[in-house]
Amino acid sequence: MKPIGFGFLDRPGVAEQVRLARKAEALGYDSLWVTETRLARDAFSVLGAMAASTGRIRLGTGIVNSWTRGPGLMAMSFATLSNLAPGRINAGLGAYWDPLAWKQGIDRGKPVTQMREYIEVLRRLLALEEGVTFEGEFVKVRDLTLDLGHGDPRVPPDVGVFIGPTGPRMMELTGEIADGALINGILPPAYTRRSLEHMAAGARRAGRSLDDIEKLQLVNISMDEDPEKARFDAKRLVTQYLGQQPHFAKALEYPADRLAELKAVMGGWPPRPGGVEDAMALVDDALVSDLIAHGTPEECVASADRWLREGLDQLVLIPLSRNYDEILEVFAR
Repeated sequence: MKPIGFGFLDRPGVAEQVRLARKAEALGYDSLWVTETRLARDAFSVLGAMAASTGRIRLGTGIVNSWTRGPGLMAMSFATLSNLAPGRINAGLGAYWDPLAWKQGIDRGKPVTQMREYIEVLRRLLALEEGVTFEGEFVKVRDLTLDLGHGDPRVPPDVGVFIGPTGPRMMELTGEIADGALINGILPPAYTRRSLEHMAAGARRAGRSLDDIEKLQLVNISMDEDPEKARFDAKRLVTQYLGQQPHFAKALEYPADRLAELKAVMGGWPPRPGGVEDAMALVDDALVSDLIAHGTPEECVASADRWLREGLDQLVLIPLSRNYDEILEVFAR
């Protein structure tokens, strides 16, 4: 049986997430991932609480973006987490998304180039290289050294570097330079298969193989004994992501005319009151079933297995419904 992970968006509350983290560890889960969504909650505060409250389970950001934190701050944050939970920390990095980046004055030009530069500098800092200097197109540091805390031994923190890729070029970069991939959710199993092919191509360029990369994917779970309620919640999320995060629509090759209609009905970002619900009528149920594991507990397990069969090493469950304990228990079985 392959290991399994669990992830948190901006819900439930932080104290409840920490309780669920302890439960996941007790149930035998392998990893926990905390996301940063919108401007709702930062990942590092939550992970710090989890690191102090658990003793075995791996912990990672799933993901944090590489644009709003410089590599020096990012290295310091992960080194701090590693001090709390040595050997258990993974740095999950992503390329951010518009319009949220644009609203903060960030021009996400050449995200693959930026990610390559960022990871090179981050790794050099985490390796405790003295006086790191790098003059890239996007990332620039000069004579920078990661100090670590007072009295801490000068031992490089053991932090795995994961990329949260969506597009094919970022998938190839993941295969080329990352320790692991944390593939986005709300993408179908067929996309997983193509993603691993792109990763394999990148790995070959670097003299590696796909086996050298740990391959994880987020899978959203909407579980309810009433399948119609589970489907409604899943459809709402798919509609919201299509209308608000253009890289998902691009990855799905969603027809431009239908996307324009959906966005018009939704009313932009943030959507107008009731806009998401109105736009749901434009989204096919078959697409929702291909993107989200939803339904009864048995249906959710069977649906989630579709992604695992494409060659992943681990699923990371993202609860969409609020029955967090039930989802943890069902998949642990």
